[in-house]
Amino acid sequence: MVKRPITCGVMEFSEPSRRRLLWTLGAVGFAVAVGSDSVRGTAEASGSGASPQTPTAAPAPRTPSPSPTPTLPGHPAWRPVRVRRYKEAITNLDQLDPARPPKTISLTIDDGPHPKYTPQVLDLLAEHQVTATFFVVGEMVKEHPALTRRIVEAGHQICNHTMTHPMGFDRIGGKRIHREIAEAHARIAQATGVVPKYFRSPGGAWSRQVMEKVAEYGMIPIGWEVDPWDWRRPGVARIKRALLRSKDGAIMLCHDGGGDRSQTVAALREVVPRLKKRGMTFVPL
Repeated sequence: MVKRPITCGVMEFSEPSRRRLLWTLGAVGFAVAVGSDSVRGTAEASGSGASPQTPTAAPAPRTPSPSPTPTLPGHPAWRPVRVRRYKEAITNLDQLDPARPPKTISLTIDDGPHPKYTPQVLDLLAEHQVTATFFVVGEMVKEHPALTRRIVEAGHQICNHTMTHPMGFDRIGGKRIHREIAEAHARIAQATGVVPKYFRSPGGAWSRQVMEKVAEYGMIPIGWEVDPWDWRRPGVARIKRALLRSKDGAIMLCHDGGGDRSQTVAALREVVPRLKKRGMTFVPL
């Protein structure tokens, strides 16, 4: 049998060459087919390229997961919740529930944070290992957020003392009372992550409207039992005498903001260790 050459275009192939050619073309065809399927699968997975020949069922619709409900005031979704409304402000630790142990007193410090005097007070408290309660003003928190955080990081309690500290707070009208409390609440929470539990009205001015708004924000109204009038700067000796009269359960009032508080700092340097030697323990509210 004569092996005839096969003509392919302008080229001629013998029988063995033809078999090799057919095998090669078959292998290439298989590779092309596999590669085509692979590319098509990739395109389908990425959502691009031609649609698959065989239609597939549409995926079931997904229900989006709800966003976490924010817990800090100041967020549009946060809403205050009304709690017990007090008729009078708390002035002694025995009035709190639960009452604090015997031989305990509470040092409360108002009107800061102040860039000069608050750090001095914090250093003094750290030296004597005393925990205090700071009633801060929202506009001061806005100006000094890092110092506000330092108060909390040092282990002290931080509370709401309105946004701008307006005097005659009980007579400024319901809308402004709301705004003063709400804005300070948000500022404190946003700066520190702490939602204030206690509120003190500027000058100790209370009214039914103030009490209702305090309760709406879940806070307890706090007054004081011992007032050295340190904000008037009556002298270190007078401030000391007033504070040293503190007895069991007393809530003491001092200031680290609102003016020159060097007399207060000087008085506390002597008062704090003397009260501790008397057997008193300083506790937060």
